[in-house]
Amino acid sequence: MPDITLPDGSTRSFDNPVSGLEIAASIGPGLAKAALVISVDGELWDLSRPIETDAAISIVTAKDDAGLEVLRHDTAHLMAEAVKELYPDTQVTIGPAIENGFYYDFARTEPFTPDDLVAIEARMAEIVKRDEEITREVWPREKAVEFFKQAGEHYKAEIIAGIPGDEDITLYRQGDFIDLCRGPHLPSTGRIGAFKLTKIAGAYWRGNSDNEMLQRIYGTAWATEKDLKAYLHRLEEAEKRDHRRLGREMNLFHLQQEAMGMVFWHPHGWRLYRTVQTYMRQRLDAAGYVEVKTPELIDRSLWEASGHWEKFREHMFTTEAEERVLALKPMNCPGHVQIFRQGIKSYRDLPLRMAEFGACHRYEPSGALHGLMRVRGFVQDDAHIFCTDDQITPETEDFCDLLMSIYRDFGFEQVRVNFADRPAVRVGADDVWDRAEEALLEAVKGTGLEVQHTPGEGAFYGPKLEFVLRDAIGRDWQCGTLQVDFVLPERLDATYVGEDGERHRPVMLHRAILGSLERFLGILIEHYAGRFPLWLAPRQVVVATITADSDGYAGEVLARLRAAGLNAEADLRNEKIGYKVREHSVAKVPAILAVGAREAEGETVAMRRLGVKEQEILALDEAVDRLQKEAAGPLARTT
Repeated sequence: MPDITLPDGSTRSFDNPVSGLEIAASIGPGLAKAALVISVDGELWDLSRPIETDAAISIVTAKDDAGLEVLRHDTAHLMAEAVKELYPDTQVTIGPAIENGFYYDFARTEPFTPDDLVAIEARMAEIVKRDEEITREVWPREKAVEFFKQAGEHYKAEIIAGIPGDEDITLYRQGDFIDLCRGPHLPSTGRIGAFKLTKIAGAYWRGNSDNEMLQRIYGTAWATEKDLKAYLHRLEEAEKRDHRRLGREMNLFHLQQEAMGMVFWHPHGWRLYRTVQTYMRQRLDAAGYVEVKTPELIDRSLWEASGHWEKFREHMFTTEAEERVLALKPMNCPGHVQIFRQGIKSYRDLPLRMAEFGACHRYEPSGALHGLMRVRGFVQDDAHIFCTDDQITPETEDFCDLLMSIYRDFGFEQVRVNFADRPAVRVGADDVWDRAEEALLEAVKGTGLEVQHTPGEGAFYGPKLEFVLRDAIGRDWQCGTLQVDFVLPERLDATYVGEDGERHRPVMLHRAILGSLERFLGILIEHYAGRFPLWLAPRQVVVATITADSDGYAGEVLARLRAAGLNAEADLRNEKIGYKVREHSVAKVPAILAVGAREAEGETVAMRRLGVKEQEILALDEAVDRLQKEAAGPLARTT
């Protein structure tokens, strides 16, 4: 009978078919209590399902991502059961687990209300207390279709009709509620953790706008009440930090319907933009990059040659002129190859690190646009390193060092690295992909960074490393990338003369650190909640007068600050100082220097720092010197 191999390599033999729960119990009662499902040869099974043949298994708990996903899926079923008990005429359709939670789509004549969510959540809690056993059943296809039709669940019957004929029709029963599902599921509803229903939205059946509109209820689910409260706190923090709201409060940018997905940068926002770009340009100069500028509108023929027209056409904006089709560039790489191809390149010219703050445009559906985070027009801190095979590893190591240093300067200390290999839609032969993936994996070993595997997520022309940074409230953002490309130099006929006097294809490393500058600025705004360190702040200092008779001294202070290179402005309005301080604090100005007759007489300032109630009386020279040094920040290290 089955020999079971555990994750540590040890084996256990059983005389009869054995369930996941029995295996967990044989290891220890604590594990049996914590177990949610079992992984059998990489496939998730219910704990009650018998294992009849030899298998490699692992017990999945709520500490595992897979366990948490199952828990969330079960919570979606729990919500569906509660809805059917409260509103029996409602049809249930599809209810998956999603990031941080779940949803279920319902067909109901009357719209759900916030009060309904309260009632549904209360009934869900009752069902958890009932601790209903969840059991898996395999039904004949015809019986399942007839069952759901008789129950008035026509959407479920339609789903079954679309299931391939060689697949089992599996249903799960909990109490009086039966739902179509592949599973797996928890042993009982009592194992479901903490949850909260969050919102109601509309959703078309099967995501097709030609179909009927359903009602979607979203929720979040976690292993413990503590985890749920922490997540809800993060949501509150995220709302406070929303870059769109802060963009208005700080007068940084706006968006409008006449230019969907394009940003109108205001003076303060553009100053922030330029600060980031200046910093990046100085870091790239120091790292041996040359900066170029390529056209934004390029003939279709180049995009066809590069492969973008076939693989990326749906995301490109096009126009016609003189009977030619042209496209706004969605990326910079084909243009950089054209510069590389001008003149004869030697192996002595490599590595050639070619950088561009390239303005790109990509079609994104209007419903997907989201402030600075998802736009149609953006600038990439893009670069391409043309090198030999032998230079892939040192160039990768140098790039990773540069990227990590830059992230630290911007205040991001936690960075995760993903290795993404060949996607289903790609260009290039498999043996070329084998070579590229092997080269990138070998190169990243030298960096000392831990790498996680994300299958099928590579670019269509090559595998890539994805650099995911974590912000102040624990959210992950994928920004930087490094891609190894043997395909594009071949397609666009890029060559160099090697030491042997023969022509060779260069390797092309596509790399970005910030990614889209617009998106990175949105991340920065939310990371700092608008309270930027002085070197990044678009408005660094405001000199605010206490009384009108100190206007002259305020002008002197302002001149000193500007002479020291600080972004400073004066507030001479006939308003109380408390009002001025509150207004500039809401606008997230890091330093406010209040001046009145006493300060003018003593050549001092009363400095208030953002978030600090107390003010500090400083000599003007000391205040200017302190602010100047602080404002230099990492920029001082790049000059």
